Amino acid sequence: MWRPPLRSRSGAAGVAAVAVALSACATGTTTSTSNGTEIPRSAVAVGDITTVAPDSINTPLTDGDPQVSGGPGEAAAPRPAPTTTEPPSPFFDENCVVVIEPGDTLVGLVEEFDDGETINRVSLRAENGLTDERLVPGEPLDVCPGNGLNDMTGEQRVDASDEVVDAAIKTNIEVQQLKLNQLFEPLGARELLVDGVSGSVTRQRLCAARLALGLDVSTADMEAGSEEEQILLAVDALPPPSMATTDQNRWGLIDQTCQFIFFGETDQMVFGFPTSTGEPGHETRRGERRRAFRYDPAADNGGWHDSSDFPVSIDNPLNGNMYKPIYFDGGQAIHGANNVPTSPQSKGCARLTVENQNMLVDWLGLAGDTAPTWSTRAINLTVSIQGAYQG
Repeated sequence: MWRPPLRSRSGAAGVAAVAVALSACATGTTTSTSNGTEIPRSAVAVGDITTVAPDSINTPLTDGDPQVSGGPGEAAAPRPAPTTTEPPSPFFDENCVVVIEPGDTLVGLVEEFDDGETINRVSLRAENGLTDERLVPGEPLDVCPGNGLNDMTGEQRVDASDEVVDAAIKTNIEVQQLKLNQLFEPLGARELLVDGVSGSVTRQRLCAARLALGLDVSTADMEAGSEEEQILLAVDALPPPSMATTDQNRWGLIDQTCQFIFFGETDQMVFGFPTSTGEPGHETRRGERRRAFRYDPAADNGGWHDSSDFPVSIDNPLNGNMYKPIYFDGGQAIHGANNVPTSPQSKGCARLTVENQNMLVDWLGLAGDTAPTWSTRAINLTVSIQGAYQG
């Protein structure tokens, strides 16, 4: 049986976060013990979430003796390596699921995981179908609202009015989902669950396909037998969108209508990732040929770069702090996050999943960097931002 690791609380005694604001999307941090000694921290899985803790928490417990002594006159023999392994998580995305512990309350969990953007009492109740705020110990709770998925099963979340789908329409949606998986799997996007339900995740992917194929861009369903569906089903691969700066060696195109980012090398598509851009009041600024100018690996903190302004100063990856940010316009950056909603809910940055951000950093040749890089030449990425969300 899968057993969740122990979960760390954000207010644990003896650990403090010290953050210095760079801008609305950029700052730095250190961590200190109760006696004032600074120690590095890294992101570690605790419970069904990701949080931060001293690196020593990641180290398996041992007897402290590296060798087993032999008999008189015999050399010490190496201690055999442990053979036990942790059973895999039963959840689709263990970073977005927490198992309720005795004493947990909805208010307390909101305070623990509040990202200042998507997580509150209303959103958690809606995400988990709670009729009240009572929680049952041992039951899982989805703490990544707004990403269009049930993170325990991987199923798409849909509005109640969309739950009953005509059989013929459902079959057609499954055909579209299969085709979308064929087109986006080579670009690194997570595979859609082929369930015949046109939720926000499927519509986001349809929008991105329309963008690449030069069709009218929207997040609407794709009608069975329509001309655009025939075009979708006929192609074997997606070309770069016509708006991509393919004269550049490496480019990125953030489309705010689809909430999607494409990356490529000249006229070749490399990646296609879902994103969440700036919410109203903190919009991601449109622009062409923005040169990425700074990369922060946050190597002393497991890749997580704190923000003391947005959303919170306490360093916890589920708080929405930035994972390995790549800045392209002032304090606005492309960065990793554990929760990537299908609608604009960031403070101006463009979120990717942690996995997708690591793929991007590796492609840019920055994976080995241990200190911030301030060099457009070294990063070598031109970013364009277009469109407006229509949801």
